[in-house]
This record gives sequence, C-alpha cells and structure tokens, in this order.
Amino acid sequence: MTRPLLRALVVPAAATLALTLAACGARTADEPEADGTGSATGASASCVDTSGDSIKIGFLNSLSGTMAISEQTVRDSLDLAADEINAAGGVLGKQLDVVAEDGASEPTVFAEKAEKLISSDCVAAVFGGWTSSSRKAMLPVFEAKNSLLFYPVQYEGLEASKNIFYTGATTNQQIIPAMDYLKEQGKTKVFLVGSDYVFPRTANKEIVAYAKANGIDIVGEEYAPLGYTDFSTIVTKLKGSGADAVFNTLNGDSNVAFFKEYKNVGLAADTLPVVSVSIAEEEVGGIGVDNVEGQLTAWNYYQTVDSPANEKFVAAFKAKYGDDRVTSDPMEAAYTSLYLWKGMVEKAKSFDVAAIQDAAGGVSFEAPEGTVTVNGENHHIAKTALIGKIGPDGLIHTEWSSKEPIEPDPFLEGYDWAAGLS
Repeated sequence: MTRPLLRALVVPAAATLALTLAACGARTADEPEADGTGSATGASASCVDTSGDSIKIGFLNSLSGTMAISEQTVRDSLDLAADEINAAGGVLGKQLDVVAEDGASEPTVFAEKAEKLISSDCVAAVFGGWTSSSRKAMLPVFEAKNSLLFYPVQYEGLEASKNIFYTGATTNQQIIPAMDYLKEQGKTKVFLVGSDYVFPRTANKEIVAYAKANGIDIVGEEYAPLGYTDFSTIVTKLKGSGADAVFNTLNGDSNVAFFKEYKNVGLAADTLPVVSVSIAEEEVGGIGVDNVEGQLTAWNYYQTVDSPANEKFVAAFKAKYGDDRVTSDPMEAAYTSLYLWKGMVEKAKSFDVAAIQDAAGGVSFEAPEGTVTVNGENHHIAKTALIGKIGPDGLIHTEWSSKEPIEPDPFLEGYDWAAGLS
C-alpha cells in the first residue's frame, strides 16, 4: 500500500509548538523572477531572496549539550561541502551564505531555531538535526512554513514528509541488516539498551517484532535518559540476562559511561558483542578505543571505505580540520545532503520548494559511501548497508556489506512481520 508523503508521527508537544509558531506568520514572498527562483508555494509564503549573487542556507546542529560530541562533526562536514560548492561556482551561479545556529541538544530549541532560520533569516533550506526528538520537533515547523529540512542521521523509520529529505539510513538500511547479521552469527538471545526517547523506543519495537519472527529471544530491554552516566544497574542486568549479543541505541555521551561500565564488570566483545547504531568514528575517540575495540557497528559509511570519492572526501576533511580528525557516517550523510540539494536545485533550475520537490526523484550523487539516489516518493535515498568492527586504530572496518544500495522502505511495507508497527 502506498503511503501519503505527508504522513509523519509527530509528538504532541512538537505539534503544539508548530501551531504557535505558524500563528506568527511569515514574510510575504516577492513575485517570481523570470528564471523561476523567486517564490515558493504551499502552506506559507517564502521570504527567500534570490535577487542577489548569493543564497542563504541554514545549518542547525547541537554545539552544546549532550549531543555536541556528535553534532559538531556534522557541522564541520557541512562547512566543508559549502566551501567546496562555493569554490566551484556555487548553486545556479549563487554563492552559499551560511546562517548557523546551535540546537543545544534540546528539541524545543531546534524548533525555535528552525522557525528563526526560515522566517527571519529567510534561508532556502536547512541542514541538520540529529536525534529523532529534534527532527519531530522541527517537522511541523517545516510543514507549516513550507520549507525544506535535510536530515543527515539514521533513524527509526515510520515517517515521510514532503518537507524533509532523509539522507541517513532508514530502518531497512541499518537496523534490519544489523539484526540479519546477528542472526547469521548464530545469536539467539539479544539484550536491548537505549536512550529514553523516540528513536530507541521505536527501533526496539521493530527489533522485538523482527526477533519474534526470526526465533530470537529479547532477554532484556532497558532505557536511560539522554546524558545519563550511571549504568551500573543496567549493566548488572545485562550481565545476568544470559544474552549472547547486545543491540545498543544509546545516543551521545551516555555511550562513554555504558562501555566503561561494560568493561569494568568484565564483559568483552568476543563473548558478548555489542552492535551499535549511533557510535561512529568520532564517538570511538570520545569513548576510548580500549573500551570499544572489537565491538560492532551498523552504518552505511566508514572512513575506511575504499573508493576514489571517499579518498577525496577524507583528504579534504583532514586538510581543513587536521590529520587527527576522522570522518563518520552522519558527517558523510550531511556532506552528501548539501550536494543532493544542489543537484535538485540545478535540475529544477529554481530554489522554489515545490519545484525542488518535483525534481528530487532520481537525483544522484557519487558520494563517499557510493552512489546515492533520491526516492521522489518518500524523500529517502538508496544506501548500501555495512556492518563494521572497531579496530585498535580507532577506525571501523567493514565486516559485511549489502554490496548494492538498498532501496528505502521507511514504513517496512516489504516485511510481513512489521504489519501494524506504523
């Protein structure tokens, strides 16, 4: 069954905030220019100014709070992409003028800053967000204002909006491949640990449904608030659960405390492996290689991907930020998102939101992770799934690959066991 593009799961608080913000109104758009770049159509008129030799875009990431450990890296990769695009002549001949904001690891702040970027700064598109709570808080703002958000992080699926382009993985491109891998490795007793917010709880509902259909027992399911640092009780439960694998959906700096406690009680990757979906190369350094060496991750990109596009990306990133810096999946997805937006705008020959939405389907980019292509129906992209192992060098090395890009299935319509989840 085809699902409407507007369908999205929005938390009540975010919806209330969106109604409040929408009531504030927006600037009236100028008449369209001859080249079709002047105005947007939809729920709210655009104030985007296309009359000059530059175009404003917004970067919205947490540079403070518990998520800063992850989101600063995304900001860096977005800055790199913007610099490269400007050096190559910009987009439709216009230089990118970046307006940057700090989401401060708080969903309400993300919504407020999104409103500012759209209505006061008049940006043509916004790039950012990390947690699903931040995305869901922003979603009604972008729909009410008829603007575009490019969201770069893997998430739990069960959502699609015509105002969001999802350049990170959806469920069937990350979570399901990770569970398939554990099943292939003979793991039959899985313990779930996650942060207490939208992504982990929804992802774990999907994992529980998968497990029931695939002969896997879920022997524990525990949650901790974002930023939580005392994992003694949870790890004690884990140690006594009889689990032979752990599926980890903790986010931010809680991973540091979890893996330190995991190691403190004598647990090890070779006997009780943890597969994580929010730990990438940058987080490995923050957690400490000694605490996570040998552990598994599920992503669509690693710094160690062997391709000319990735070699160029890694070299450019290190040249800008230092040889000690690493690249990661969310960074790469953010970098890719800016190039995909550029491709959509150039295909549409317009910065108009409706024109970009119409042009989006089939837009491709030779990304560091491999070729990615936009699905015009659900605004996700085809991505290759990778299972990796954290090495002593602090990098993640591919253990398994889907070989080819997996078409996005955010509502899991291709899986009988997922019926009723959405």
